[in-house]
Amino acid sequence: MPLILNTPRVLPVLVCAAACLIAGCKSAPPSQPPPQAMPVKVAPVSLSSVPTSDTYVSTIKSRRSSTMQPQVDGNLVKIFVKSGQAVKAGQVLMRIDPLKQMATVQSQQGTQAQKKALYDYNKIEVERQRKLFEAGVVSRDAYDQANQAFENSKADFESNQALTDTQKQQLAYYDIRAPFNGVVGDIPVHLGDYVSPTTVLTTVDENADLEAYIYIPTERASSIRKGLPVEILDTAGNVLVKTVVDFISPQVDNGLQSILAKASVPRTADILRNQQLVKARITWSSAPAPTVPVLAVSLIGGQTFVYVATPKGDGYVAHQVPVTVGETVGNTYPILGGLKTGEKVITSGLQFLQEGAPVKPLG
Repeated sequence: MPLILNTPRVLPVLVCAAACLIAGCKSAPPSQPPPQAMPVKVAPVSLSSVPTSDTYVSTIKSRRSSTMQPQVDGNLVKIFVKSGQAVKAGQVLMRIDPLKQMATVQSQQGTQAQKKALYDYNKIEVERQRKLFEAGVVSRDAYDQANQAFENSKADFESNQALTDTQKQQLAYYDIRAPFNGVVGDIPVHLGDYVSPTTVLTTVDENADLEAYIYIPTERASSIRKGLPVEILDTAGNVLVKTVVDFISPQVDNGLQSILAKASVPRTADILRNQQLVKARITWSSAPAPTVPVLAVSLIGGQTFVYVATPKGDGYVAHQVPVTVGETVGNTYPILGGLKTGEKVITSGLQFLQEGAPVKPLG
């Protein structure tokens, strides 16, 4: 049975199908949902006391530091200590050959013994002559002669006794002793070396009483005063000691064109040593200034930025703002320009943020 098409009904369908093929009909894509706001921590820009300060290279020096040089000459026969060793006051550090001086002392003691024997004899003799004179047995002249001999022997003995004591004291100089409790420095001499009063044997430094020597440019002369806060810093900028200026030189150092200021280092600062180079930060004044947490600041291409949570519609978006910051104060940066008090800076997830990204402040 022949197939019969309903031409009027099929024709529109075929025409529409051909039109879709020619035009490349596509179904409309579904609309994308808006991006979700990322939760971030925020902190308000607040006013805090920000110090005005400068940092200078400083040298730690001991108030008690001694360069050990002998008072006699001779050859070193003993070195009892090592560099870096802690010593007590009076402890023997080195010994210079004392044999020659010991012989001198012994000879002097022998002479002293002779003179004492003569002195003792004349003492007895003058007493005997006195009794004979009073008894009328001897003349006045004989008694005066005995008395004169006694006085001469007495003076001679006492003079020799003083000379012997001096030689004994001289013998003590052959032992080099520590003048106070401290630490032995470098020992540039060796056993057998001939030393003289111009020879440096070693140094002894006491680390208990230290001072920071700070040379301040003359431009700051009007700002220097006693009591200014000083922070001693290590090479990483960490605070080691807090102290104050307690001495200001009345003169300007001609070579450096600067003024010497000193700050005492507390005895608890065992991490500092004599002649150690450190940084000294002097605080001139303090004034209120806007601050933000250190975590809110990022450095991009040499420029510091923060992200501010800015209201937009019913929510917030991240807005990148270039700022100028000062030196850190604790865990905050003082803001010198770019922000206003009260603005909320973002402190978390900075690596995931971009300009205009929706955010949800958490605090």
